[in-house]
Amino acid sequence: MSTASDLTYLDNNATTCVDPAVVAEMLPWLTRNYGNPSSGYRFGKRVNDALELARERVAALLGCEPGEIIFTSCGTESSNAAIHSALAMDRDRQHIVTTRVEHSATLKTCELLAKRGHPVTWLGVNSNGQIDLGELERAISDETALVSIMWANNETGVTFPIGEIADIVRGKGAVFHTDAVQTVGKIPFALRDMKVNLLSLSGHKLHAPKGVGALYVNRRTKFVPWMTGGGQEGSRRAGTQNVASIIALGKACEIAAQQIGHEATAVKKMRDDFENGILSRVEGVQVNGDRVNRLPNTTSLAFAGVESEAMLMLLDQRDICCSAGSACTTGQHEPSHVLRAMGYDDTRARGSLRFSFGRFNTPADVARALEIVPETVEKVRRVAAAA
Repeated sequence: MSTASDLTYLDNNATTCVDPAVVAEMLPWLTRNYGNPSSGYRFGKRVNDALELARERVAALLGCEPGEIIFTSCGTESSNAAIHSALAMDRDRQHIVTTRVEHSATLKTCELLAKRGHPVTWLGVNSNGQIDLGELERAISDETALVSIMWANNETGVTFPIGEIADIVRGKGAVFHTDAVQTVGKIPFALRDMKVNLLSLSGHKLHAPKGVGALYVNRRTKFVPWMTGGGQEGSRRAGTQNVASIIALGKACEIAAQQIGHEATAVKKMRDDFENGILSRVEGVQVNGDRVNRLPNTTSLAFAGVESEAMLMLLDQRDICCSAGSACTTGQHEPSHVLRAMGYDDTRARGSLRFSFGRFNTPADVARALEIVPETVEKVRRVAAAA
């Protein structure tokens, strides 16, 4: 059986390995420092002080105030909390604007809300995966409660002009939420300079453990808690905090801030070397989406004459990890909703693979993938031709 050391792991948009420095930071809070941060005695206060340090570290990466950070269990919870809070503000404003390429955390929530009677406007995208800002502006009305648009697409890596979008939405008087799960730690930004009301992030996308996330709530934005009970997180999110994982998230954000330049240089170079290597070695390959406005670590490639599921199976046998799309939809046999929204036919969508790099990848990973992926494409095509 293969071990992690045998893998060429190129699926960092699905999840990342936990940084050893992050593990070291969290371990004492699983063993010695096990107090409840809401307790009034010193043992509990020590834990609460560690949570506040984590809050400061997350805020420093996002370029906001610590008091604007609410700790959650994951990006999905954060996005759900943001959407439901916006709808609870004004009974006369129940309209939602979002896109057809959102992560399922937003997509499925808005589909459910539409079934319950909330009007939803679904913005399309062009073949590069970009929305029309004019269409966005026209879609917002006096009844619009919320506009929710992801910062970077998890399947293609395509990034939206969030600064411009936030300006448009706030100018229309609506609340703006962005799912930045794939963005945080990969590209620099400062929320203090932007008109974003709400932002979701998830720890396991930036080398923290699974099961911890955060929601940014701008200090001027009203917020209605989705989870109620105790007074944790300033009475904005009830439930005893996941202390060790929150501390891990804080450390991961601190490291991500230090490594942000590495993402833009070394990680981007590995992505580009791999992408260009595949395009030069394999015929019938196309890059899905905008090649300029995208994350530095992600490439989505459409291979003519192959089925992605067959590719994944054979690559797995060679210890290469990549994906056919979002990890949250793996096992569903429908073509990617993102690629279909971009106007690609089912054949192209079913023949696409996503490769996503991270700071723990090396040029040796790229070299190995450039050896094995073309061989695998040739094998799948040969078998398909003989069938």
